Amino acid sequence: MDREEQGLVSIIMPSYNSAKYVKNTVQSVLNQKYENWELLITDDCSRDNTMDLLTDLSESDDRIKVFKLAENAGPAVARNKSIQEAKGRYITFLDSDDIWNVDFLKSMLSFIKENNYSFVFASYKRFSERDNHYISDFIVPNKVNYKSLLKTCPISCLTALYDVEKLGKQYMPIIDKRQDYGLWLKLLKITDYAYGYKVPLATYMIREGSVSRNKFVASKYQWKIYRKVERLNFIYSCYCFVCYFINGVKKYSR
Repeated sequence: MDREEQGLVSIIMPSYNSAKYVKNTVQSVLNQKYENWELLITDDCSRDNTMDLLTDLSESDDRIKVFKLAENAGPAVARNKSIQEAKGRYITFLDSDDIWNVDFLKSMLSFIKENNYSFVFASYKRFSERDNHYISDFIVPNKVNYKSLLKTCPISCLTALYDVEKLGKQYMPIIDKRQDYGLWLKLLKITDYAYGYKVPLATYMIREGSVSRNKFVASKYQWKIYRKVERLNFIYSCYCFVCYFINGVKKYSR
């Protein structure tokens, strides 16, 4: 089977002041055993030398395509620009400071194709940025649906992959944070389930002061998803919010 028959994968990456991490992240894409991919990086007006690094990387491999927003607009707009430019049968996501295992694409494409799924996600390893300390493996459930995802989100932005032919090209909601979560909910209104791949296939670095670590900040954006994006009624939003908070504490206390 040649590369075109296997299916092009569009990898969506935003960048903003990412010079410290982005070369390692892109290298993890270049190292993939599956080679039929395009990496679409949209820079959100970085103030460091990120664009210089990205330009060099794109000149070294024509599968890497770099775009730059006219003004700083946030990661949702940056990701949506890359999605707009994507030409692949499959769309997946990678932030500019995360790392894929060399067999991420190969394993996930086999998983989605052999089972005739439309939306999949994988387990991953968690490390602390402060001392590069391994924390734990986050092992995903077998599957999730829309209602269960409202209560807890095991789908990470660095391991999600979906079939554009089956679900269409979908965009992230334009909100300050949790845009990826908003997209997963949108996809699960189209398909019944997203299916989890149990083997860890990526490395997620937990940053000090990140939204996922700051429960107060995360809670604010979670509530906005319920009320402003999903337009859930107040009572159901409260129920989902309590479930999400409890599950979040369990997730990050492991």
